[in-house]
Amino acid sequence: MVLLAACGGGDLNQSAGGVYAPGPSGEPDIDGLIIGHRLMAAGEYELALRAYTRAASEQGLTIDTLSAMGSANLRLGRLNQAEELLRRAVEEDASFPPAWNNLGVILMERGKVAEAAEAFRRAYATDNGNSDRIRDNLRLALARRDAAFYAPPQEDEQFQLVRRGQGDYLILAPL
Repeated sequence: MVLLAACGGGDLNQSAGGVYAPGPSGEPDIDGLIIGHRLMAAGEYELALRAYTRAASEQGLTIDTLSAMGSANLRLGRLNQAEELLRRAVEEDASFPPAWNNLGVILMERGKVAEAAEAFRRAYATDNGNSDRIRDNLRLALARRDAAFYAPPQEDEQFQLVRRGQGDYLILAPL
């Protein structure tokens, strides 16, 4: 018994790095959003989604819980679920920059570049331009959107240059 008592080292639930999940039921309840955020920071996305779902069951589907669940689904690669949750989040509160930004990320992943650029623009506007990350996302989305409009012709397209009069040329596209 003396040896077992000497082995006790304080609170086993806290790690030295500061990222930890709360202990068993003897402690007061900690907000599921806080737990989920800690788990996301630790790269435990599935556990974070569970914590966010628990928070949603306790608090309801608020902008915070919808956005958090959408972000966790995004990290898990579940783009359909993430998009649905984040669309609901921005419908709930259109002035929440993280939801707009994360929706833009999903739309970029799904190839909806013009819509993603609009989502990033809204995120940047609602954040008053304070986030470098949102600004960089917007810049990238606009560049990709514009590149789609000015893309070079496909290799299988053969354009012909036709002369019309003195120094006047017309480019004919294939039929």
